[in-house]
Amino acid sequence: MNTNDLAQRLQQLEDKDAIRQLKARYFACCDGKDFAGFRACFADGVVDIDYGVVGCFDNADALVAIFKQIAGHPHMLEWHHGSNAQIEFSGPDQARGKWSLQYQLINTIDGTLTQIGGEYADEYQRTEAGWKMSATHFVARTTLALKLDADAVKTLMAGAPGN
Repeated sequence: MNTNDLAQRLQQLEDKDAIRQLKARYFACCDGKDFAGFRACFADGVVDIDYGVVGCFDNADALVAIFKQIAGHPHMLEWHHGSNAQIEFSGPDQARGKWSLQYQLINTIDGTLTQIGGEYADEYQRTEAGWKMSATHFVARTTLALKLDADAVKTLMAGAPGN
């Protein structure tokens, strides 16, 4: 193996780690309601975002506005746990990634617990500021919604979306 091959392999390892850190930062910003940090995870300009029932957006600022409106409240307690990263490079400055998500939301005003399992398919672009998401699509695979009452827990919905 020559020096160029080693350098390329090392660069890809470093880039994969940077992309993993980007996605971890994205999840932490969601949970911490850090809107500026959340926005900084995305590329500027046109970004392809499809979050199913949450909506489709062509730029990160539109997603941030919806995020603030829906989740930007102290009674919306969220937890995003991403795993099973699969990252592939389509060029020196472009990559694709797939992630599993386990999401939990406790709404303390409505007294509900929602759990969603699903998959992200992302695209990443290297920018002067580092790796950024240039596309992200989320597909929910399972949903469990419960009503949390003082005397009982009631299932509101359990199953795959559309079933």
